[in-house]
Amino acid sequence: MTDTIDGEPRVLATDAALAFIKEIQQDHPDVLFHQSGGCCDGSSPMCYPADDYIVGDNDIKLGEIGGVPVYISASQFAVWKHTQLIIDVVPGRGGMFSLDNGRERRFLTRSRLFAGGEACAIPVVKHV
Repeated sequence: MTDTIDGEPRVLATDAALAFIKEIQQDHPDVLFHQSGGCCDGSSPMCYPADDYIVGDNDIKLGEIGGVPVYISASQFAVWKHTQLIIDVVPGRGGMFSLDNGRERRFLTRSRLFAGGEACAIPVVKHV
């Protein structure tokens, strides 16, 4: 697996996210991201100290943002393989175990379909 599709990175970050990563690295210099798919934190990108998180055999490295590796589980990658992940920052609480927790901002994953433009909401179909 390559970390690009047609020269486009599988994962990238906004300037706000890159600045927030640098802020977190002042306390935790070596970090990594794992794109959560869990029930508790939804689909939040979770930021962990690199030495506290064991990357599993079924995790796939999507690429790096600001020199920080980003991983996703193989099962979640199978669903999102045609999607570019864009890590951003919004106000709020981070995931319970993520390093953004308690900083009044949290990481958020936005997405864009490769060769399909920005992802959009699926229209609701009313059955009569």
